[in-house]
Amino acid sequence: MGNENHNRKLHENELTRRKFISRSALAAIGTVAAAGIVTSCQPKGKEKLPILLDEAPDGKLLKAGLIGCGGRGTGAAINFLDAGPNLQITALGDVFQDKLDQCREQLKAKKGVEIPDDKCFIGFDCYEKVIDSGVDVVLLTTPPHFRPAHVEAAVNAGKHIFMEKPCAVDPVGARRVLVAAERAKEKGLCIVSGTIRRSQKDFMETRRRVANGEIGDIVSAHIIRNGGSLWFIRRQPGWSDMEYMLRNWANFTWLSGDHIVEQFIHEIDVMNWHVGMNPVKAIGWGGRQRRVTGDQYDFFSIEYIYENGMHTHCAARQISGCSNLTKQFIVGTRGFADARGTLYNLKGEEIWKYPKPEEDDPDQTWAVKDPFIQEHINLVAAIRSGNTINDAEAQVNSTLITIMGRMSAYTGRDVTWDEVFNSDLYLGPATYEFGPVPGIPEVPPVIGAEPKLT
Repeated sequence: MGNENHNRKLHENELTRRKFISRSALAAIGTVAAAGIVTSCQPKGKEKLPILLDEAPDGKLLKAGLIGCGGRGTGAAINFLDAGPNLQITALGDVFQDKLDQCREQLKAKKGVEIPDDKCFIGFDCYEKVIDSGVDVVLLTTPPHFRPAHVEAAVNAGKHIFMEKPCAVDPVGARRVLVAAERAKEKGLCIVSGTIRRSQKDFMETRRRVANGEIGDIVSAHIIRNGGSLWFIRRQPGWSDMEYMLRNWANFTWLSGDHIVEQFIHEIDVMNWHVGMNPVKAIGWGGRQRRVTGDQYDFFSIEYIYENGMHTHCAARQISGCSNLTKQFIVGTRGFADARGTLYNLKGEEIWKYPKPEEDDPDQTWAVKDPFIQEHINLVAAIRSGNTINDAEAQVNSTLITIMGRMSAYTGRDVTWDEVFNSDLYLGPATYEFGPVPGIPEVPPVIGAEPKLT
């Protein structure tokens, strides 16, 4: 959110993307993943479930700073504190005083944590001040438009990172995160993403069984997330364009990426985790019937096509009063999987179900830890053990797949992986300040051209 964020030439030159990533490197990024992704050359029957700790090991005090003090940010701060012993939240940053104050109150009421005034920072440059406040870890939970700049700054400062999903809203931002993630590896820094299913034991065990061939070879996937209308905030007297958009951020594409990117990424990430390769093309549909603020769609339906000819289908809707369903079905040659914890044969007969115990069962081996806490346990355990983890590439891939689908739906064109990866598309204003935000009308996209803001 500082001035350097607005100089897009800087990070485009830094990437020099057409030189930095050749077609062969693109293919490698498409199939190489953070821990757990299966590739076509990985032998079946070899994967084991990683050990998931109930609590991070004790160790040297770790201080964390929270950047983005809304509901998700406050939740992430509490999740970090619940991950294990000797953990502290020592600094907060947000653009709004009221959001920061609410977060401070919640931390004091729920965890007995008091953040002093001199460690509370307000403004578009608050992230720089939090990073420089003496923290070891940063929790990045602002609207995702700002994630690339925050990841980059944290890596440059040598901080470990929790970054909420998605990691960007456009290809320019996604590439910026990818470069920063490579720097983090060189520095031995840990990065954990908010794609929680990869930290959720029932999803992990199901994927392990699929990877080991229990439903045969994957031939397709059917991914759905249908739910009610999202929250929204109406414009209040005295609010500038910027304040209104930031307070209503989930309804503006430049801030959230639209709900296919901001929310549906969870389900598409599960698909990508199972399939283990990126699609080469997206064919998308979408539209708007009920939203009353912002510039986004109510629903998306995307067909993804892969190099081997496989097709997958992903659909999401946010309209109240309709039937709701959230499922990730992975289809194989000998059966199919509900990624949450059930395998079926081709007749639809259940052949395995995740053995989740009842709360009073003395054997809690297969209990599922809250994944919002588990991801922080994994982060802290990695930092303290020195076994560096960095799942940023996987989140970049999933973010780009969702952006690819959005671009196709907004424009009515087929969009290829190479096209989206190399796209100059940048969403957002040229400068961040409380005042008018020109060039971002509060109307949904018109089929024929995705907004391209400079």
